[in-house]
Amino acid sequence: MVNDDTARGPRRTGIWFIGARGSVATTATIGALALARGAAPVTGLVTELDEIAQADLPPIDGFVIGGHDLAGSMVERAQELAGSGVVPAATVAAVLDDLAVVDSRVRPGADTTDGLADRSTTDRLERDLRAFRVENDLDRVVVVDVSSTEPPSPEAARLGTLDELDRALDAGTAPLPPSSLYAYAAFRAECPFVEFTPSTGPVVPALEELAKSQHLPWAGRDGKTGETLLKTALAPMFATRALAVRSWSAFNILGGGDGRTLADPAAAASKTATKAMALEAILGYPVEGPVRIDHVADMGDWKTAWDHVSFEGFLGTRMRMQVTWEGCDSALAAPLVLDLARLVARAHEVGHSGPVAELGFFFKEPLGGTTHALGDQWQALVRWCATLGETPGSAA
Repeated sequence: MVNDDTARGPRRTGIWFIGARGSVATTATIGALALARGAAPVTGLVTELDEIAQADLPPIDGFVIGGHDLAGSMVERAQELAGSGVVPAATVAAVLDDLAVVDSRVRPGADTTDGLADRSTTDRLERDLRAFRVENDLDRVVVVDVSSTEPPSPEAARLGTLDELDRALDAGTAPLPPSSLYAYAAFRAECPFVEFTPSTGPVVPALEELAKSQHLPWAGRDGKTGETLLKTALAPMFATRALAVRSWSAFNILGGGDGRTLADPAAAASKTATKAMALEAILGYPVEGPVRIDHVADMGDWKTAWDHVSFEGFLGTRMRMQVTWEGCDSALAAPLVLDLARLVARAHEVGHSGPVAELGFFFKEPLGGTTHALGDQWQALVRWCATLGETPGSAA
């Protein structure tokens, strides 16, 4: 690829985190800083695999990170993560000064406690994004939402056109949840967007119209990091062996901020919906079984998922499979966040717009596509990356 600004060094990509001082964003930032120093392995980074790296992705050492949040400190969160064993204490110590610089770029987020958004808020968020790009001499900025899960927002879906949304914002009556407010500001600031949570985000007709008018790619929804990843790998096994799944029950316990948020049934509704949709899509028929998420404070930043599968084989023989998944959500999500920032930046560079279906590999709800089976999603991603590797980038 020909870079018009080679004298400046590697392509410079901004990552702007919504929920910048949370566990996922802080873990991702620690990782990016450590990788840029050569002080961490690339384990967990899909974009470092040869099949994906062929896409000519922007380098990690060209990342500049900032974000929006309402409170907290990335430095304090990093020390908490080190104390709980999520990230190595030595790695945090090595990047602490750089992390403080990133934390200084975090701006106050949007507080829409009344459920309504106005023009002054969106204008402020947009100014923050534009200033971040100019002040850091960035080729592009990718906005990534890793904030707390919101309840579903059917009111936002009724904003059918961009004109309708703009009039509501001018009147201060736009029923946009925070995730959609950030998506609006990102698109107005000409920034691609990644909805890593199950929140509404850009999945509003008016926002999809705005993204297309700005020729911007976006990706989502709800990062596939643990128990659902397991489902989308195992469910095709039952389908291709002609085994009938009778029930698939999933029970999840987790602590931390995500666990506290999902203790609210309204917030959990978004998460359980995306976790449940893959099975029917892969198997081709509805499957009985609850999907539960329970908060256990003692778990801290760790989670355990237990799946119980009942299935039927030849001559109606009933059998069972049980699987336990134990992991750290922040450590599983953080590399995917960096992967998505690189891939969406590259999509923007070559002129993609709208939802990027080929990134469904990373999501529970693969917007823009219909395939849920992990192997099929992987092949689609690899084919797309091969195409990207052959495509010269457009000007920033």
